[in-house]
Amino acid sequence: MPILLPVTQSSRDHPPVVRRARTSDVPAIKQLVDTYAGRILLEKNLVTLYEAVQEFWVAEHPDIPGRVVGCGALHVLWADLGEIRTVAVDPAMTGHGIGHAIVNRLLEVARELALQRVFVLTFETEFFTKHGFTEIEGTPVTAEVYEEMCRSYDIGVAEFLDLSYVKPNILGNSRMLLVL
Repeated sequence: MPILLPVTQSSRDHPPVVRRARTSDVPAIKQLVDTYAGRILLEKNLVTLYEAVQEFWVAEHPDIPGRVVGCGALHVLWADLGEIRTVAVDPAMTGHGIGHAIVNRLLEVARELALQRVFVLTFETEFFTKHGFTEIEGTPVTAEVYEEMCRSYDIGVAEFLDLSYVKPNILGNSRMLLVL
């Protein structure tokens, strides 16, 4: 069920507040993810979101402090490589720069972490192209790094590696990369 909030003139004029997620934000993140689960996002259970809360950033409604209207996560894949994951915006708030504000913050964090490349697996290629991402083929890591990454239990890492057991999850998605 979407969070459906009114779009006011104020929310059009003022950018959202993007901040680190707190554990108290996880139910709102879950609600946002559920809005898109099975279509453009993979379903995520509550425990997975709590385990990854430190990777998430949220956007608050400009008129209602504390009301989460967007989310996104940055997951470090390797020493020089991160992945933007789980970007979702309340459907009533799309088109107001919330997704862009979240991705911009995640890219700032990637730079702070001294990552050199950021990967995204997405249906929203036009959106990510606006941030400088380009479509790629294959997996942009060495054979040695690939082998090491295969040891991860993280489903997102398996998607990045394009492993056969996750193929049904990623059909139709585009692989995109940004060099920072």
